[in-house]
Amino acid sequence: MMVDPTLAEMGKNLNEAMKILEDGRKASEPDADRRQFSRCSIPGPLQGDGQDVASILQLVQNLMHEDEEEDKPSHRMQNVGEQGHMALLGHSLAAYISVLDRERLRKLITRIASDTTLWLCRLFRYESGSAYYHEDDREGLLKVCRLVINTRYEDYSTEGYTVLNSRQPVIYQSATCRPGLGQHLCSQLGLPLSSLCTVPCNTMFGSQHQMDIALLDKLIREDVETGKLPLLLIANAGTPGAGHTDKLGRLKELCEQYGMWLHIEGVILATLALGEVSSPVTAATRSDSMTLTLGPWLGLPAVPAVTLYRHEDPALSLAAGLTSSQPVEKLRALPLWLSLQYLGHDGIVEKIRHAVELSQQLLEKLKTLASIKTSVEDELNSPVVVFRFSQETSAESSGGSVEGYFAGEREVLDSLNRWLCERLAQLVPASGVDIVELEDEGTCVRFTPLMTAAALETQRCDVDLLVERLTELVPVLNCTLRLRLDFREEVYRHSALSYIEDLSWPGLGAVRYEPRIEELNDSKRQLEVEKINSELLVKLGDLDADLIFSTGLEFGPEKDCIFIGMATEDLDVAELVDMIAALGRDIEENGRLLENMTEVVRKGIQEAELQLQKDNQDKLMEEGVLRQIPLVGSVLNWFSPFQSTVKGRTFNLAAGSLDSTEPTYSMKAQTGGLASPETPTSSAKRLPGQRLFRREGAGGSDSHSETSSVGQAEDLSRERVPQPTPPYLVPDEAVSMAPEISETPQVPAKPEPTQENGEVGTQEGEQEERQPEGQEAPVEETGR
Repeated sequence: MMVDPTLAEMGKNLNEAMKILEDGRKASEPDADRRQFSRCSIPGPLQGDGQDVASILQLVQNLMHEDEEEDKPSHRMQNVGEQGHMALLGHSLAAYISVLDRERLRKLITRIASDTTLWLCRLFRYESGSAYYHEDDREGLLKVCRLVINTRYEDYSTEGYTVLNSRQPVIYQSATCRPGLGQHLCSQLGLPLSSLCTVPCNTMFGSQHQMDIALLDKLIREDVETGKLPLLLIANAGTPGAGHTDKLGRLKELCEQYGMWLHIEGVILATLALGEVSSPVTAATRSDSMTLTLGPWLGLPAVPAVTLYRHEDPALSLAAGLTSSQPVEKLRALPLWLSLQYLGHDGIVEKIRHAVELSQQLLEKLKTLASIKTSVEDELNSPVVVFRFSQETSAESSGGSVEGYFAGEREVLDSLNRWLCERLAQLVPASGVDIVELEDEGTCVRFTPLMTAAALETQRCDVDLLVERLTELVPVLNCTLRLRLDFREEVYRHSALSYIEDLSWPGLGAVRYEPRIEELNDSKRQLEVEKINSELLVKLGDLDADLIFSTGLEFGPEKDCIFIGMATEDLDVAELVDMIAALGRDIEENGRLLENMTEVVRKGIQEAELQLQKDNQDKLMEEGVLRQIPLVGSVLNWFSPFQSTVKGRTFNLAAGSLDSTEPTYSMKAQTGGLASPETPTSSAKRLPGQRLFRREGAGGSDSHSETSSVGQAEDLSRERVPQPTPPYLVPDEAVSMAPEISETPQVPAKPEPTQENGEVGTQEGEQEERQPEGQEAPVEETGR
């Protein structure tokens, strides 16, 4: 068998290129050299000798991964299997085939286009259809609109847009169509927005995501009576949001009645390839055109979308751009032609069936979960599953509905469902779940395996894992929603705390500590609030607790607040709020103490200097002049020891006063008593291993940890109590309060307790141990 050497070399180069790029993507951590090159490389002039293929591919790899960082998880890329290699090979082959001679090129592209069109029409049961291949999935509908305009306005090819003034064309679309689709058509066709009519969905009968056919009929009759021309109707076989299907059979009858063109698009069109198809979807085969997006359905990268249509006039199709006289443009079908042959009929059907089975598997398991509400039109065949967290289900058992039990519940549930989807996407990335906003239901989680399973290789075990993670997260959502009210009430009980109402925050709530400073102006007060809450957030983050404290959403409206994350069943809300208030109060008091410390120390030093002068004079008067003479004083002190009545002094920073040391040594205790500081919570009662903010006896998993100990519980207790400010020492010249001692040695008859006395040193050690936390230790002032 003869093989074209160019084709063989092309396949070899493609395999090597994909291997290089995939090896770089699968690397667990990009090397430093590559990161440095990708971030610092600046485009320069072309090299004179050029570069080899390996160097160019290495450059491409670096550019693909230049935004990756070590501390951030890399996003999961689409898996490119053998069928993906065939699609990529098609693009290379298209460039090679385009250089063939004209006759061979014509024969080849005719075969490729006819084969691909025939396979797709048979696969999706669309008889006698033609195909248009396009990169933008809206381009096919745009060409179809041009075809309909050329068909309905006979003089359009010669007169142009002037013929539209006689009868204004009208395009009808459902309210659940893709956002911006109708506006895109009007802008590309040069039509005013008045030519676009959006038909609402059912409000009383039928699905709330289906087009209201009775209202559509009324709108068409009104347009005909006003001289307008109903041109085209866009229907859905699987709405972009919830995956619902319009009543296609009834819509087709209505289009035939008014001579309109029916175009259908949607993900459920993929089920036409299955053996068993529901009757609402089968009606899509009678439409005038429909758009298929085979790339996501089959996991094929860079393959075009296909619009199948029926029309008998090739000249009008050519005028509308659905067919082309340029052979190269027909090569768009080549990647799809190669991929369809590689997969085969059975392989294509198996991929679509596998995606539908994944949806059915998830739907069956969701029915058993409380507080989870699903929104599925056809439970037997729908490949799209939309669900959301709601307490309506769990509230029915208690005889009432939770809906409306507090203001803004809809916004809170939307934020919780948004958090739920983000967590599920992180925990089970192979599931491919995403967020969808529905008009009636609000924020929901959407599972569309037809659009993601082939690329992410989603399996049944991934669905089981998704349900398992969902089962773990639902109690957290229930507890958070229930404790939000308790948290708000507890915050209101503290005058120093302000409750921040932020319905978009998926968590317990937000709080701000307000300092009790009234003499400051607004700007200084704002700076003080920001400073205190920033320090408070750091202290809360250092606690050994399961809660998450943050500054909230990045672009949230509230600033200088502390946002508390999701809560569990055993959370003690009262203890949490008390801790926040106590830590904030401690930070505020310490800040005031530091601000006033300079003035307190200055006044204390002045008072100490006055006391020194007075004590020196008293000492001189008591001892007399003879005892001040060096030799005489020593002899006199030897025969007649003198005991001075001048006592030492201590400088209390907390009170800002000078106190005598006599009560200290006589009573063996500091002045001021042993009153313990106020503690925010009863940490002494905490069980070994019990974490912060957990109720005793609650069913939390962390209440009795195997790795916990009594020492750890004591550490937690100490962390929850605000640490006292360390005492500040007074300069030596200020604390030497005892009078100056003469050089003559003195023999005391009954020595005073001093630091040289070992017994007193022991007493002082005991005194320090009994010093309560939060009480500033006085600084002894002595000249000895």
